[in-house]
Amino acid sequence: MNGCQRIKAVLNNEWPDKRPVMLHSFLMGIHEAGVTHAQYRSDPETVAKVNVEFAERYGVDGVLIDVDTVTLAGAVGVPVDYPENDPARSHKPCLMELEEVDDLEPVDLAKDERVQVWLEGTRLVKKHFGDEKFVRGNCDQSAFSIASMMRTPNEWMMDLMVEENHERVHKLLDYCTDITCQFIRLMAKTGADMVSNGDSPAGPAMISPAMYREFALPYEKKIVETAHECGLPYMLHICGDTTSILDAMKETGADSLELDYGTNIQAVHDVLGHDVVFSGCLDPTGVLLQGTPELVREKE
Repeated sequence: MNGCQRIKAVLNNEWPDKRPVMLHSFLMGIHEAGVTHAQYRSDPETVAKVNVEFAERYGVDGVLIDVDTVTLAGAVGVPVDYPENDPARSHKPCLMELEEVDDLEPVDLAKDERVQVWLEGTRLVKKHFGDEKFVRGNCDQSAFSIASMMRTPNEWMMDLMVEENHERVHKLLDYCTDITCQFIRLMAKTGADMVSNGDSPAGPAMISPAMYREFALPYEKKIVETAHECGLPYMLHICGDTTSILDAMKETGADSLELDYGTNIQAVHDVLGHDVVFSGCLDPTGVLLQGTPELVREKE
């Protein structure tokens, strides 16, 4: 089996010849390629070079194409900082008041230059590897996460706590869902084998399981449905210990859940069973960053 066959087998609930590996590696790849983040996020050929070289150097089965966590936020008007040697980041809202959601204008994501860099980089990687390695086109953030950046996490959490805000909260989430679904549809045209999103602020570290079901789950379901309409499997990532919402995450219809090491592994097995592929989960700090090569091999 090659890498692409290996991952597809797992997604089809079949046993591969060995456990496949697909790493969230663009930060390490940028460092090892000797390019800056500014070069990476502005040039699709650099995106391809970084990811191809990393995949070939380490012999991974799948390539996860990622650029940063604020591309969609920037596309809808969130102010974004672009450090030369660090990933792009945001810390200011574009909606100073929740009422401004009533005046939001539609966004055609296909016209966004940074989105096009991401898409073309993915297309180039898939063209290079063909059916040899599995290519996962990450599509930045899911709806709840984009909304939190449009308002800032602090204000967004307060918005959720006031019932009279909920009509506009859901209006904003609908708006953000459309943005994410646009990216999914565009990514599907690159030839990627899978699409994915992160929705980390929707995890138990920030909101209760009941709030997750009300404000995140319905929109994640719509995004998964969009991926499936495009004929692609879908992976959802939420940071932190997601043990208490595993049953709800399963309801999204995602083909795979990418879970952090804090989530209870036995609970993952008990809840997901053979219905959803579990992706994870090494401790990225204690093992990969601070651990010895021997510890990495042991945990692998």
